[in-house]
Amino acid sequence: MFRFPRFNPSYGQKLTLLAAVPLILAVAAIAILVALQSRALAEREIATLETQLIEAKKAELRNYVTQARNGFYFIYGSAAPDDETAKAQVAQILAAMIYGDDGQFFVYDYDGNALVSPRQTERINQNWTGQTDSEGTPVVDALIRIARDGAGYHSYIWPKPSTGEEARMITYVTSFPSWRWAVGTGVFIDDVVASVATARADVEARVRRTFIYIGAITLTALLAVFGTGMIINLRERRLADAKLKKLTQRVFDAQEEERGRVARELHDGISQILVGVRYALDNARRRLERGDNTAAAPLGKGIASLGEAISEVRRISRDLRPGVLDDLGLGPAIKTLAEEFQTRTGITCHFDTVVFRNRLDNDAKIALYRIAQEALTNIERHSGATKVQIDLRGHTRGATLKISDNGNGLAGRKPATNPGLGLRNMQERMEQLGGTLRLSDVLGGGTAIEATVPLTHLLPPEKTKPPQQKVAAQ
Repeated sequence: MFRFPRFNPSYGQKLTLLAAVPLILAVAAIAILVALQSRALAEREIATLETQLIEAKKAELRNYVTQARNGFYFIYGSAAPDDETAKAQVAQILAAMIYGDDGQFFVYDYDGNALVSPRQTERINQNWTGQTDSEGTPVVDALIRIARDGAGYHSYIWPKPSTGEEARMITYVTSFPSWRWAVGTGVFIDDVVASVATARADVEARVRRTFIYIGAITLTALLAVFGTGMIINLRERRLADAKLKKLTQRVFDAQEEERGRVARELHDGISQILVGVRYALDNARRRLERGDNTAAAPLGKGIASLGEAISEVRRISRDLRPGVLDDLGLGPAIKTLAEEFQTRTGITCHFDTVVFRNRLDNDAKIALYRIAQEALTNIERHSGATKVQIDLRGHTRGATLKISDNGNGLAGRKPATNPGLGLRNMQERMEQLGGTLRLSDVLGGGTAIEATVPLTHLLPPEKTKPPQQKVAAQ
């Protein structure tokens, strides 16, 4: 089964994504909002334009009909309802009133018969009751109904006389009530529709241009983000490589220093003791070969020296990894370390602690123990102190180990800018645990080292089992 490789971004890629994703989302939201607002505003403007154009057409139609009616009102006003001669004269005048390519007047009687249609003469003297346009909109019946009501407008689809193609028309119709005529004229508004379509096309073009501009700005910003991310990534990688090289070198130096220390202790201590044991045993062997009864003395001396070597091996082993740290916890391990330090150096060492049930995790215990070892080594080598105070306690923020002495102090040295190998090791141990390490001068002379591990390295207290209840004998 095929599986896609798991994507595990680096620090620089995470930083770039963290900057790019919100930017893309924000730009997308802005672009959508701008598009919606632009379209809404444009639709309002287009609707206003369409309304204004149609109202202008309606006013134009009303003026046409009013002028036509004023032109033959002297005939209609004095004619009787059954005056066919007057009707013929008015129909002739209306038939002659054509304008533009498609403009004309029409007349229908209330029964639906076409009386005047100069551009579509085939409709004359035919009844068009029930006629609808291609969209199903009533035409003649609606015009007659509007005329019966007095006057008004009607819109429908109608073939243009000049081309025969259908287009939308607006008609204004009025009534000659005594003759039962519906008289009107209409104009095609395809130019209005074309203007509205052009306006909408312009809006879409503007929106597209806006998206292009926003896209170009976004692309530029993303390129800037990615470029900055790459620069930061390369710079961080170079710094990380440099730090890694320094750390590796410090690890090698620490290993060599530890190896040298163990080698010196083996050579100066165990090696010399074992040489003495060899000489003692060899002396005892020679005496035994001679039958000398005094062989027990060098043999006893060799046994004593061998016991001393065993004790020295245990001491070195304890320095490398004290068993009491795993068995009893940090407090007893540091107490033992302080007692041995006092015995070996003659420097008074007082240890004080508040019992917190050995709740530190293994990493924190090892780090604080090594810091105590390193601090006591520095005090022995460099401080000239006569008294050392060690304090270990847990609190609401974690656990703190404080070691202070009455020696020479920092003596103007700046450990933050020029730390020794031991101090760097202490600092790095605390950084790995997310803790802090502080060095300060003690009032009255001396140095204080305070190492604090956070609360995350304290284990939860163990749940105590409830005592079992004794069952009384029946």
